[in-house]
Amino acid sequence: MTGSIVWSLVLAIHLLCMTYWIGGSIYSALVVRSTVGLLDPGPRASVLLQNYTRFFKGLWQVVPFSLVSGWALVIHEGGFGAVNWTINAMQLIGIAMAIVFITTARGPFLRARRALRPQPAVFDTLRNRTVLMAGLGLLNILIAAMAHGM
Repeated sequence: MTGSIVWSLVLAIHLLCMTYWIGGSIYSALVVRSTVGLLDPGPRASVLLQNYTRFFKGLWQVVPFSLVSGWALVIHEGGFGAVNWTINAMQLIGIAMAIVFITTARGPFLRARRALRPQPAVFDTLRNRTVLMAGLGLLNILIAAMAHGM
């Protein structure tokens, strides 16, 4: 009984992490970006930079927890060889999402933070990469739904 509660908590942590990661990516890419379009360029850059700063600070905690909890669930089920192909596909996509996040946070985001006046092209790059993370996350959700039916 205790073991099932622990694994239910691990699954809950995994799902909460993925909710923040995918939901935050969608919100940041679609809602924030279109909303700040109403602002003048100076405040727009400041608001966008604050948005990405707060979102990425959360992702630095969420990404490792989501990957480790996913791997723990796979190991609990018998390892990568014992699980369905959909679980392995979700792991691969999760790693791809992590790579997109790390390269974004260490590349264009750092350039935007260090710039006195970040150029709009940097924010376009950040948005494109956030859309990529959101798209991969939505693909992961579809694969998870497929795994449920198998």
